[in-house]
Amino acid sequence: MAGGKQVKNKQIIFKDYVGGFPKESDMVLKTGTMKLEVPQGVKGVVVKNLYLSCDPYMRARMSKLVGSYIESFTPGSPVVGNGVAKVLYSGDPNFKEGDLVWGMTGWEEYSLITATEFLFKIQHTDVPLSYYTGLLGMPGMTAYAGFYVICSPKKGESVFVSAASGAVGQLVGQFAKLLGCYVVGSAGTKEKVDLLKNKFGFDEAFNYKEEKDLDAALKRYFPDGIDIYFENVGGEMLDAVLVNMRLRGRIAVCGLISQYNLEKHEGVHNLFCLITKCVRMEGFLVSDYYHLYPKFLEMVLPDIKEGKISYVEDVAEGLESAPAALVGLFSGRNVGKQLVAVAN
Repeated sequence: MAGGKQVKNKQIIFKDYVGGFPKESDMVLKTGTMKLEVPQGVKGVVVKNLYLSCDPYMRARMSKLVGSYIESFTPGSPVVGNGVAKVLYSGDPNFKEGDLVWGMTGWEEYSLITATEFLFKIQHTDVPLSYYTGLLGMPGMTAYAGFYVICSPKKGESVFVSAASGAVGQLVGQFAKLLGCYVVGSAGTKEKVDLLKNKFGFDEAFNYKEEKDLDAALKRYFPDGIDIYFENVGGEMLDAVLVNMRLRGRIAVCGLISQYNLEKHEGVHNLFCLITKCVRMEGFLVSDYYHLYPKFLEMVLPDIKEGKISYVEDVAEGLESAPAALVGLFSGRNVGKQLVAVAN
C-alpha cells in the first residue's frame, strides 16, 4: 500500500481496569512509532486524528465487562473513542486520501482503523469540524433518536432533561423547544443553570445539588406532571421523576451517570408508577439508529445555520490533556461538550 513513512506517535495508554472513580493516573502518555501505511490486503485507513470526544459511556469500558454491548478497553493499548480525523492513506474504496471522517479511533496522533464500516465521511465542512464529536456526531444522533424516536413528542408537552448542559442534554432541550414543548433541565452548578436558561432557551432550570427534596423541586416546575423525561442520571433523580410522570408518559434512558463509579449500584424504588401511570421507559443504543443519520443532518443543519440551535463546547488542548478531560466528566468539571483538540 502507498505510504510507509515512519513517524513518532503520541498515545494515551489505558493502564488497567478501574474500580470506583477513574483517575488521570489510570492512563499514561507514551510516544511510540507508527508506519503510515495500510498493510497489504487490509481494508482499512490510516488517519491523522484532529479531535477526540470524551463521553460518559467510556467509563464502562474502563471496567472488565462481560456480556456488554461494547468491549472493555485493552490494558496496555490506547484508549478508544469517537473522534474526527483526516484520511492519510486508504485501503478501502469508500475512502480516499484527504477525506475527513468521524467515528471510532484511537487516542493517539495517528491511527490505523480497520473497522471502516463505523466511519462516517464528513460531507458538510461549512460548520466547525469539532461539531462532529458532538452536535453532528454520536451525541447529536443520541439526542435525536432518544427524543424523536423513543419519546414520540407532541407540541405542548412537558419535558424534563437531567444532566441538561451536557453534550446530549443541551440538544434534547433545544429540540423540545423547537417543537413547542415546555422544557426544564437540571444541572450541577449555577453557571450551567444560567446556560440552560439564557443560551439554550430552556423555560426553567435548577441546580439539583441545592435541592434537598427532588420530588418537591419537580412538583414546583411540573405542577401537572411530566410527559417526557430524558434520563441521563439515574438514582434519586429517577425515583423522584417516576412519581411525577403523567399518564402515558415516556422515559428515554440514555445514561445513568450517577451510578457509573459506584461499586454497588443504587436501587430504584418507585417502579410501580410505570404500571399505575402506564408509563413507557425504554433504554436505547445510538448505534441502532445510525441509519437515520442522513435524516438527522437534513433536520439539524438548517437549524444550525439559521442560529436556531446553540452548542457549547469545552475544548481541552493537546493529547496530553485527554486523561484529565475524561476524568473531569464524572465530577461535572466540563461545561458543555467535552472534547480534546489533538491537531489543527
